[in-house]
Amino acid sequence: MAAAQVDIPADWDVNNSAIVHSNDPDKIYREYDHLRRQCPVAHVDAHDGYWILTKYDDVKEVASNNEKFISYLCAVVPADPRGIRRPLKFDGENHKPYRLAVDRTLKPARLRRLEPIIRGHCERELQALIDVGGGDIYEDFAAKWTSWVEKEWLNLDEEDSALLVESFSPFVYAWRTGDWATVKKWSEAWYGIANRVVAARKEKPLDPEIDPASSLLLERDSDGNPLDEEHIIGCIRQIVIIAMVAPTIVITAITKHLSEDKELQNKLRNDRSLLPAAIEEFIRLHVPSPEEPITVVYSAANRDPDQFPDPHKFILGRDNISTHLGFGKGIHRCAGASLARMMIRVYLETILDKCSDWDQEGEIVYAKLPEVGPTSCPFKLYKA
Repeated sequence: MAAAQVDIPADWDVNNSAIVHSNDPDKIYREYDHLRRQCPVAHVDAHDGYWILTKYDDVKEVASNNEKFISYLCAVVPADPRGIRRPLKFDGENHKPYRLAVDRTLKPARLRRLEPIIRGHCERELQALIDVGGGDIYEDFAAKWTSWVEKEWLNLDEEDSALLVESFSPFVYAWRTGDWATVKKWSEAWYGIANRVVAARKEKPLDPEIDPASSLLLERDSDGNPLDEEHIIGCIRQIVIIAMVAPTIVITAITKHLSEDKELQNKLRNDRSLLPAAIEEFIRLHVPSPEEPITVVYSAANRDPDQFPDPHKFILGRDNISTHLGFGKGIHRCAGASLARMMIRVYLETILDKCSDWDQEGEIVYAKLPEVGPTSCPFKLYKA
């Protein structure tokens, strides 16, 4: 799908641009195109000032050079106003034990065991929408389903699982509207979950291959010492958000995309062998994280025509699709990439099996910074 044509006036100023002030992805992508041609390294005054990189090669270089560019001081724009720094954003040697502990719990064997459980949650939550003829894919399906995925990854008990499902949507809405009192309320609730999980695993550890908290408690820093418990709790709190915020947006964007491209929808329904290639192209097009350390704009890099010809089009089977930066690059690449790919595949298989078609039915609401993409998108769903 091509981005809508948006005229760029002669007096255009990035400080007054859609990039900074709009939630409309088409306008944002068009202005990224303009910057890529005219000023690929641009400065924005908002949010205490930051630079935007929009060319693929520049973004890849900065994201890969983890000795020169760090993420600990500022991981996203706008930065967390509370000044919180969590372990997966640590740099260098301080980062390694946390990343090793998390990666240990997302090996292929673990994902294979998780898949039928995650698929069951997906089928249940999607069927609830199908039974009533449709609903908001983001609010009524994806936000709930991704919370259940987190429950399985972290091995939460039923009470904390229910709290996570209840809190995700209001937390994200509060963050994007600047309601910091509500953000604090739910963030503290998530810290409560993290504290309870870590306390439970200290008392009775689980297999570190299947449990993040147990894995973190087993890990040692570069001096051979156990990781600081405060940082372990912070890492679990960070994991809480990993499998929820970005996947909900991507799933909603994919659903919208397929509602507008019936030919592609039917092609994928009739030939599931095309799904792996389709998933990578969806991730390239709809990565929701525009800015990372030094504001490397992944969503701009993935639409750089020098790297991806016809960058705004969905092209199944791109020769160089493996080079997309949808999951970032370098040591801070997305920790949950393999889980995210599995989630998207399970979702597509489920909705293509259960629905003969779907159509957008209602207003689309788009995310504010730091994400790009739909956060409310009602659909009418047709049973298969």
